[in-house]
Amino acid sequence: MDLLKVALTSVASVITLFLLTKLMGNKQISQLSMFDYIIGISIGSIAAEFATELENPERTLLAMAIYAVSAYLVSLVTNKSTRLRKLISGKPLILFDNGKLYRENFKKARIDLSDFLTHCRSKGYFDLSQIQTAVFEFNGSISILPSEKYRPLVPSDMNLNPVQQKLLVNVILDGNVNEENLRLTGKSMAWLNNQLKFQGFHSPEEIFLAAVNTVDNTIALYASNTGSNKDDPFE
Repeated sequence: MDLLKVALTSVASVITLFLLTKLMGNKQISQLSMFDYIIGISIGSIAAEFATELENPERTLLAMAIYAVSAYLVSLVTNKSTRLRKLISGKPLILFDNGKLYRENFKKARIDLSDFLTHCRSKGYFDLSQIQTAVFEFNGSISILPSEKYRPLVPSDMNLNPVQQKLLVNVILDGNVNEENLRLTGKSMAWLNNQLKFQGFHSPEEIFLAAVNTVDNTIALYASNTGSNKDDPFE
């Protein structure tokens, strides 16, 4: 009987976590501030206890709800008040700018020079002279503005005006035609079948993925391959 209760409370814990996460928003799984981190680990810890709490599970449920509502209310307040946002979430700090390292901002960010250089190298900058500005963001990441002569070349540098690309629309996924997406492209099933035949396929079931480029009206087809790749280049 106890095992059944544990199973039921575990399912309830998962459902509650999902609903509370939806309430708090995707920020909890993307850009974590210090407050988000504290709330996240606290709710996770309480949820684990909730799964095995057999006598008074409503207490842990209430605690989870309070943490989640607190996070939601704080997000509302920080969206409306810049001062509170800086107080709770922190603010960006310039670590490096125009050839100068700012020691005091390194101390405020709790980051040492070795960590900073590691972040720079991970972004492809092994020489600080290639960097104009480096900013420590409130979520712990470092944003880098490269020096003008070291930034990537863009079409406007060569007076080019390329056609703006758009998102590809997936019309076949694992052999199944997504008719709604197909309508979004302005194409018909007859057009899709003709494209399949033109590239040597007989039916959508043979296709693992098909994506339509609405800019040039082309389609990329990837056949289903039931075999496995025996080559292992990652050892």
